[in-house]
Amino acid sequence: MKRLSHYRRHKAVAPLLLVIALFAIGTTFNVASASMKQSPSAFARSTQIDEGKQIFLKGCSTCHGLNLEGSAIAPSLIGVGAASVDFQVGTGRMPVADMSTQISRKDPVYNEEEVAALAAYVASLAPGPAIPTDAQLNYERDGSTAEGGELFRNNCAMCHNFAGQGGALTQGKYAPTLMGVEPKHIYEALVTGPQSMPVFSDKTLTPEEKLSVIKWIKAAEAEPNLGGATMGRVGPVTEGLLVWILGLGILIAVAVWLTTRAR
Repeated sequence: MKRLSHYRRHKAVAPLLLVIALFAIGTTFNVASASMKQSPSAFARSTQIDEGKQIFLKGCSTCHGLNLEGSAIAPSLIGVGAASVDFQVGTGRMPVADMSTQISRKDPVYNEEEVAALAAYVASLAPGPAIPTDAQLNYERDGSTAEGGELFRNNCAMCHNFAGQGGALTQGKYAPTLMGVEPKHIYEALVTGPQSMPVFSDKTLTPEEKLSVIKWIKAAEAEPNLGGATMGRVGPVTEGLLVWILGLGILIAVAVWLTTRAR
């Protein structure tokens, strides 16, 4: 102790302690500055999640539970991911008043910012499929129309019609038309499998194949109809049979009417 006390009285101690103090203050300031530079994005993310939580508690928790655990009338949302929320809410399917019928597309209740906040909140509680970015949705560059048509006919046409116009399913359900659907929502439907639709994982359809399917759907959507009324594009044989039966029925009706008039 006497030895330490001796060094404490040395004239070089005070300058050395000052240098150490300045170094400590500078290091602390740099660390704090770095944290401040990173905090705005983290703060914005936290704010978005908090906003999404409030939206969920007000508009979704009645059916899906306060902690996304689900209920007797609505499934759990734990692990569904941001993509599922963006699809269901962004297409206006959710929120819905009657869960007993098939949910159809309608005008969204929430705007884009609110949908993004709600998706961020659900995704923050458990991992799941993410919302595809613009770079991931470049189907014009990364997709093939020919391949997409073949994939669609093999995997989708039995429900959505060979031209993507939609079709009837069992038990009063139906596959909706794919015309006018945003590429982002088509991709999200493929990776999340909403309602009666199966999930097409990356092992079933690679991301590039999904883009090819989207490219073919958009090509079919832009294809002009040169034959008049489309009638759902169910095919020339079916359409011709309908016209033949309808026309023949009209002729029979006219013949019967003329016969009754002749009497």
